[in-house]
Amino acid sequence: MLLALPLLFALVSIVMIASITYDGENLLNRSIVVQAASYLIGYAAIAVILLIDYRIFARYEKPIYICALLFQLSVYTPLGTDMGTGSLAWIDLGITTMQPSELVRILFVPIFAHFLAGIRDSLASIKGVFFSALYAAPFLALIMKQDFGSGLVLAVMCVGMVFYAGIDGKLFGRFAAAFLIVLPVIYRFMKGYQKERIEGFLHPENLSIRTTWQVHQAKVAIGSGGLFGKGLFSGTQKELNFIPVQESDFIFAVMVEELGFIGGCALIFVYLVFLLRLWRISGKAKDLYGSLIAIGIVAMFAFQIFENIGMNMGLMPVTGIPLPFVSAGGTAVAANMLAIGLVLNVGIRNKTINF
Repeated sequence: MLLALPLLFALVSIVMIASITYDGENLLNRSIVVQAASYLIGYAAIAVILLIDYRIFARYEKPIYICALLFQLSVYTPLGTDMGTGSLAWIDLGITTMQPSELVRILFVPIFAHFLAGIRDSLASIKGVFFSALYAAPFLALIMKQDFGSGLVLAVMCVGMVFYAGIDGKLFGRFAAAFLIVLPVIYRFMKGYQKERIEGFLHPENLSIRTTWQVHQAKVAIGSGGLFGKGLFSGTQKELNFIPVQESDFIFAVMVEELGFIGGCALIFVYLVFLLRLWRISGKAKDLYGSLIAIGIVAMFAFQIFENIGMNMGLMPVTGIPLPFVSAGGTAVAANMLAIGLVLNVGIRNKTINF
């Protein structure tokens, strides 16, 4: 199932990107080629990672930790580029660009899982939680600075893994309360566009705020799609460019405008099946380490899906988090496929193979 579902996601993604980028003459363009190639690379990555026992990552935890940090810092080398966003978050490889945070998130899961499995007994104390936060802090700080959305996803993954590892409920509540108290301080250090997104979420009636206007247009597109949609390649909000960042952040709005309420619900249903299959593997893993790996990936996908669809509907702030497997983005697709391979690795090794 987990090998088949990405084929369905690939079909949806390529069709929607084609609908968005079609210029009336050439249906096949660079965006479609990159997306299709990324899926092929992703399947190759799954094939390779399944040959390696996931427990080998635990053996090389420290080298992986250092290499992942160095890879994240590569954006500050001459290869680094801001892609016109004003924030260094990509590296330019000549033929294409890559966002290190997408791959670093996946590399971080098995090493953080091993760390948590090793200190499980101390998670009932402040000391254990403090060291867990300290372990993740360099990655969180770097990724948050480069791409707030990616950093937020990593933070949710860490919280999900720590919670599953057995943190004391009362202690978790205290840390959550402390986080809420320092939110105003965090807000003061946010960049201008990040503050604008929060203001837009808190004041959805104020269309003078750019992000509020973007979400308003996405909601208009979703509502105008009706039950069955306007048909592929026929979305008026899309064609008139009222929907912003159509290939990535707001591709769900384009999809619902053209395929309607039925199409949107069908995609959400497939996502639910996908998440349940991942969750099932986490429960059947032969050790806590394997379970934590699967939980980290489940948390990553669940949050990205909820946040992206939520921001398209005005239920969540705009963060720039893409819709997994559907939004255009070669690095993101390849990283997501690698994440599936990691969970499948845990799944196939929860049974003894007899010859």
